[in-house]
Formats: sequence, structure tokens, C-alpha cells
Amino acid sequence: MNRRDAVEKLLSSRQGALVVTGLGSPSYDVHACGDRDDNYYLWGAMGGAALTGLGLAQAQKGKRVMVITGDGEQLMAFGSLATIAVAKPVNLDIIVLDNQHFGETGMQVSHTGQGIDFATIAASCGFARTGVMTTLDQVDQLCIELLQPASGPGLFVLKIAAENLPRSLPPRDAVFVKNRFRGHLGFDPS
Repeated sequence: MNRRDAVEKLLSSRQGALVVTGLGSPSYDVHACGDRDDNYYLWGAMGGAALTGLGLAQAQKGKRVMVITGDGEQLMAFGSLATIAVAKPVNLDIIVLDNQHFGETGMQVSHTGQGIDFATIAASCGFARTGVMTTLDQVDQLCIELLQPASGPGLFVLKIAAENLPRSLPPRDAVFVKNRFRGHLGFDPS
């Protein structure tokens, strides 16, 4: 499936969810759907998206948190799945855009292209909800599911086409992104 179409569906039904992006293409995809104050783009933090999402979910218990990341970035943070499962945040969902390639470094086949299944691993760790989506109709159903109360974290793999789309670059100034996000949450942005 087309990654931008899938991300657009997710974001159009986010209903106030805070979004954390993995670096590279997931950040470009989220930005292409519209730059917002409640998007937290990670730059130069390979493997940090899921745990950043966990910290945010723990600090903002009244808000949904959606991490949108890639298979390569999530592979870098394999152990984060165990930590998130033990923490059991009910307001955290991780969406892995899985093209089965390392898209930022030359499209080499990733571990998911060799059979590693994030949804099965997350379920084994104790995630409350997991799944693999291969069509946009399944993403529509996922959008409905994400709005339902959960008993723990969710992890959903979206199997996307292995392609390099034009980049839509979000702000690269990390201090600006942090301060804008803090302001959105009602904190003094300085």
C-alpha cells in the first residue's frame, strides 16, 4: 500500500492524539499530511521514537499518543517493545510503516524482509492489541479501533510499498519543535 495514503488516513482520524515520528520517511510522511504543533518530529534519534512515545504517554495520561515509525527505526529499538509492554500504557499505539527495507540508507532488505514479525513479537511481549495491515481498507478499520479504549499498548504494522517518495521536510530545529510541542501541551515553551 502507499505509505502517504495510509499515514493520511491515520492522521485524519487522530482526534487530538499526539504524534511522535521516527526519523526519516515517517517524519516526511507525517509532515506531508500537514505540519502541526502536536507533531513531534525526531531528528537524529534513531531508535528513540517508541520510548519517546512511552514517556509522553506516561506524562500525558489523558491524551492518546501515536508513534509513527519505520521498520528500520523500530529494529534499532527492539528492546523498547519489552519495556513498553511492562509499563502497560493504555494510551500508546505504535504504528510501524514496514517496507521491509532500510529506506534511508539505500533500500537494503531489512530484518522484516527476512521474516521478523513485529506484531507477533509485540503480542509475545504482552501488548494488548497488535495487527498487520496490507490494505487501505484495513487501515480504515484500524482508525476505528484506535479510538476505542484499550487495556494496554498497541502495535500495528502497515505493510507499505518499498519506494522513495519526494521528501516533505518538517522543521529541523529541534529546539523549535520541542518548544512548539510544549506550547501545544500548555507548558511554557521556553
